[in-house]
Amino acid sequence: MKLYIKYMVSLRCKMMVKEELIKLGLHYVIVDLGMVEILEDISQQQHDQLKINLAKSGLELLDDKKSILIDRIKNVIIEMVHYTDELPDVNYSVYISEKLHYDYTYLSNLFSEVKGITIQQFIIIHKIERVKELLLYNELNLTEISYLMHYSSVAHLSTQFKKVTGLSPSFFKQLQEKRKRNLENM
Repeated sequence: MKLYIKYMVSLRCKMMVKEELIKLGLHYVIVDLGMVEILEDISQQQHDQLKINLAKSGLELLDDKKSILIDRIKNVIIEMVHYTDELPDVNYSVYISEKLHYDYTYLSNLFSEVKGITIQQFIIIHKIERVKELLLYNELNLTEISYLMHYSSVAHLSTQFKKVTGLSPSFFKQLQEKRKRNLENM
């Protein structure tokens, strides 16, 4: 049986969900971002208790089919951008459609209707968050980051970065380094 959990976006969340399942005597096969597969059917009492326990940690057990699908779209994007070493070589629309086994137009329309932004805008926001992380790690230069994140050029990355954050990548990096120095001098 599959269960879908909203706001489950980190390894820490996965560990917490595993603990809650064990407490309820449920045996999991897979605990992935936003999705859990358990061996047995869940009773209404276990379902209600799991819902309460997850809510205490800021997670939400999803019941509505649209909410589940929206959450699955978000988790595919988050996993793709933040937790894989390389972004897929195919178009994001093809990748998402293949992962979820739905027509991309349907997914796109549903996502826009419910979230108020397009899937593409959601991807861009997460790509820029990932670029921020990579800038802070200071292991790659901007050219390497733009290549890794599948931007056509450093200029394209810089334009999107400024559109989303209001800052250029280099100014963002300078601000973070200045904050770091200030904290070290305290």
